[in-house]
Amino acid sequence: MDHSDLGLLGLLLLALVMLSAFFSGSETALMSLNRYRLRHLAESGHPGAMRAQKLLAKPDRLIGLILLGNNFTNIVITQLATYIGYALFNEAGVAIATGVLTLALLIFAEVAPKTLAVLHSERIAFPAAFLYVPLLTLSYPLVWLVNLMANSILRLIGVSADDADAQPMSREELRSVVNQASGLIPRRHQKMLLSLLDLDKATVEDIMVPRNEVIGLDLDDDWDKIVDQLAHTPYTRLPVFRGDIDRVAGIIHIRRVFQLEQQGCLDRDHLLANLREPYFIPEGTTLNQQLLRFQTEQRRIGLVVDEYGDIQGLVTLEDLLEEVVGEFTTDPTAHSRDILPQADGSFIIDGATHIREINRTLGWRLPTRGPRTLNGLILEHLEMIPEPGTTVLIEGHPIEVVQLKNNAIRTARARPKLARFRPRQEH
Repeated sequence: MDHSDLGLLGLLLLALVMLSAFFSGSETALMSLNRYRLRHLAESGHPGAMRAQKLLAKPDRLIGLILLGNNFTNIVITQLATYIGYALFNEAGVAIATGVLTLALLIFAEVAPKTLAVLHSERIAFPAAFLYVPLLTLSYPLVWLVNLMANSILRLIGVSADDADAQPMSREELRSVVNQASGLIPRRHQKMLLSLLDLDKATVEDIMVPRNEVIGLDLDDDWDKIVDQLAHTPYTRLPVFRGDIDRVAGIIHIRRVFQLEQQGCLDRDHLLANLREPYFIPEGTTLNQQLLRFQTEQRRIGLVVDEYGDIQGLVTLEDLLEEVVGEFTTDPTAHSRDILPQADGSFIIDGATHIREINRTLGWRLPTRGPRTLNGLILEHLEMIPEPGTTVLIEGHPIEVVQLKNNAIRTARARPKLARFRPRQEH
């Protein structure tokens, strides 16, 4: 064999190695595609994404096609390299060709193209999809036969090729995606998305107004007092009860009160006639469930009840929305009635304030499993009714009891987290 023939065989061998690299790299690129991004691009009309999505809908066929082409190419490469080695070095050339070919295929047809494919999957997968779609059509009978035999073997061990649909993304996986998208979306929007994911981790008891703080109309009060309360209330809806919140009669909308006043018929009877039936929420209801129920029932306020039917507190749609978007103020600490910043950097906090509100407002991480209010958290740690001036360290935050009332902590002074104490070195 002359040198010109060996040169042509060498060029053919190089072309086949490049073809093998294409099969290996495109396989890795297609399998490395982000399925959610691929779906988005396909729905946006991206031609390469549409073809890639079509191929990945039947991964057994795609893998069969790629491996069929890759194995055929590698077999031809082996035969050709062996022939060239024998022509150049006789029997020794076979061993030389085997060693050189193994190293060359490993580097140039496997490791390098697959690494490149993982790093730039879309750049490789989308152009490759244009070639694979018609190639799959042409070789479909052979691919079908190969897949038939392979899938038959898989069925013997209980695996079906029909179970190829992508698994839905879990909540924690979605949280990771949102966290990684910090450079693509504003930080405030990112926090809102994360808050939405956390709605099922909290219940209505975590955000409700405790029953002893519920503001409503007591029908047993003097009428002048009721009218004065209606005239000065900052709320648009109020629960109406007789003597005790457990004897709730309904919910009154202040707009209806104004209409009755304009009509000149604002009295107890007309007030009762315009009440809407109270809406009760079982304790333990998660926030995401309650948000959907508020929407379904077309309600904006509900009363939380325990297993005995006793009212535990009140929840509004605004309370729920604040769990997602934050306080409806520019500076929550400047306008909060329950958390008052002090000149020394500490905060005077109402004992009935929810721990979640403290964490959200101040950016702290006080424990939320167990007691729901600051009063309950302090009592749990001390395991006794403390005296004013008692200080407890919770999650690194010094919290001092300031005022007690009826065996409950009325107010407390909380400070930011302390830095770790470092003892002085004696010289």
